[in-house]
Formats: sequence, C-alpha cells, structure tokens
Amino acid sequence: MDAIPLNERLIFALDLPSPEEAKRWVERLEDQIRFFKVGFELFLAGGFPMVEWIQNRGAKVFLDLKLFDVPETVRRATAQLAKRNVAFTTVHGNDGMLKAAVEAKGSVKILAVTALTSLDEGDLHDLGFSCSVEDLVLSRARRALALGCDGLISSGLEIPRLRRELGGGFLVVAPGIRPVANVDDQKRTVDARRAFASGADHIVVGRPIRDAADPQRLAADMLTQIDKGLRERGDHAQH
Repeated sequence: MDAIPLNERLIFALDLPSPEEAKRWVERLEDQIRFFKVGFELFLAGGFPMVEWIQNRGAKVFLDLKLFDVPETVRRATAQLAKRNVAFTTVHGNDGMLKAAVEAKGSVKILAVTALTSLDEGDLHDLGFSCSVEDLVLSRARRALALGCDGLISSGLEIPRLRRELGGGFLVVAPGIRPVANVDDQKRTVDARRAFASGADHIVVGRPIRDAADPQRLAADMLTQIDKGLRERGDHAQH
C-alpha cells in the first residue's frame, strides 16, 4: 500500500447535526487533519454539497453510510459514490452485499464493518451469536477480504489477531479511540499509540476531540501518539 501521510492517519468524525457546524470544525482542525468522516446524520443534513465542500479544501472524505440493502441496491449506491471521489465507504452486510459493493467501487475503498465498537460480548450473546467478539470479527474479516474488500472497520482490540492471521495487505480503520479512560458508549476501545503499534492504518476520533478543552492541542497530541505507535511497529509516518 502507498505511504499514508501522518495528517491523514487521524480521521476526524464530523458527527454533527448541521453543515454549518461541521464546516466550523473542518476549518478549526484542517491545519492538522486532512481526512474527515461524514456519517448518516451530517450526510442527511448536508448531502453531497457537504462532501464536495470538504474535498474542495484539499481534504479526503470517508463517507460512513454502512450500506445494508439487497445486493443490487448496494451496487447502485456504491456506483454513485464512485462518481464523487469519496475515499472510503462502509458496508455492513453479508457476502452478497460486500461483493456487489466491490464490483461497483471504482476508486472508492470498501471497508467492511466487522462488529460495531459499541457492542461487547454480552451484546453479541443477546443478538444470538455464541462466539466471542474476536472470533466473529476474524470470521467476518476473512470473508470480506476474500470477496475483495479493501479493508476493515475494527476495534483496536482485535487488530493484533487480524494482522497475525490475515497479514498486512489490507487497510484497518479503528473507531472508538480514546485518549484517556473511556466514559461513553464505546465499549471496545484503545488509545491511539496502541492502535497503530498493533497495526491500524487510520483511526476515527470524534467526541474526545470535540469535547476537549483545547481540541487542536489534543489532535496534535494524538498525532504524536500515532507517530510513536508507527515507530514501535517499525513503520514511520510521512509528513
């Protein structure tokens, strides 16, 4: 895979209710961060004009829509994204959905969601899964990569096993990254240094930066931790 610049390793989650608020955050952080995630809430509020506004500032967009529908609908939706120069999108579905997305992706990288970081083992048992979170993630990851997905969305806790058993020829994007003790609804979390030392390519961070007393300072600190993690695993950040 191509070298990834340090300022694209940290993806800021624009989980915000309005384009105006999202634009303020992009303007506030764009000197440090050049990759932004647009999820359901913001996309419904701002649509593709919001995506294009970010792209026109020279930054990348991860459009996190977690596509889940019949395969033909997923194929057609992915084809629309392929026209919009979106860097990443997510599919949270079965083999047919993943295969359909891969067939239509163009330059968009397809990331398969393995297990939401808001779920823990107790939640999975409630949903009818009898295996551990780690086993479920590994099983889904193996199938997604065999179908041609470019990478995975995975908690930092599962990354070491994914890299150990599946190698390094795919992207791993880790959400639920927390700089300190976790106090919200993300259950399977690690810090930035550990995520990259374990093999992450990107992390997604929203609330910790937004809620910080000094968001720019926290973003800078996280970039420093990312660089340390990359060096620990024998990689280095591109500046």
